[in-house]
Amino acid sequence: MKKVVITLSIVAAVLLGVLVFVWVSKHKLVKDLNLEKEDLTTELVALQNDYATLTSTNQAINDSLAVEREKVGQLIERLQKTEATNRSKIRQYEKELGTLRSIMKGYIVQIDSLNTLNTALRQQASEARQEAEESRKQYDELVTTTEALSAKASAGAVVKARGVVLSAINASNKETNRSSRVEKLRTCLSLIENTIAEKGPKVIYIRVKGPDGILMTGDQQRIFTVDGEEMIYSASREVDYQGEEVEVCIYFASGEGFVKGIYNVEVYSSEIMLGSADLLLR
Repeated sequence: MKKVVITLSIVAAVLLGVLVFVWVSKHKLVKDLNLEKEDLTTELVALQNDYATLTSTNQAINDSLAVEREKVGQLIERLQKTEATNRSKIRQYEKELGTLRSIMKGYIVQIDSLNTLNTALRQQASEARQEAEESRKQYDELVTTTEALSAKASAGAVVKARGVVLSAINASNKETNRSSRVEKLRTCLSLIENTIAEKGPKVIYIRVKGPDGILMTGDQQRIFTVDGEEMIYSASREVDYQGEEVEVCIYFASGEGFVKGIYNVEVYSSEIMLGSADLLLR
């Protein structure tokens, strides 16, 4: 009996040691994961602050920056609601952080380019004023030529559009903002009246981007050409344009469904980009 008691005591001591080792290891792992989550949160808050400091004289860029700020805020909220032990979600958020950083770098390049362009334009304007002081006749001729070119561009034959709206449609063909109920996205716009534009069939194309910024397409990639450049599009529609204003609606259905977040659509003809719009699905 004495040997049995000794043996059982040894086994109990070993088991206790194993349990303590497992507990300590698990505690350390959870601690490391929480630290990793805190680091990711810190990086996201820093990115949010970086986006807050970005601004431009271009309203379109400012509007796009507002959309990206909303994405960062949503990502921070999702991270705060996620347990640190959910490693797959944490890895997904890290990838989204990388994407948002890349997008911000692109905006920084655009803003720097605009600032450089503005500086160059101011320099050119200064030089133009100096030349005007030297020769009033040359200045008047330049103004006349510029006004003529502007008038010609305003009366150009390119068909333009207005009122681009992106909305979500459910199975009952009614608008909704709930991602789980969305069957398809609808893009509507109006082609503006242009009596000197070429009349006849015109194809309108849309490029839909999901919350991750990736272009959404159907089963196969479809390509169109705008101003000599080939681009992939999500959906298209042909309309009979006779020089009068006409409304156009184009539908896009994703085989993979729709998730929460901000969707963006860009609308093109074969000549120019006609406009863009955003939609937030909850």
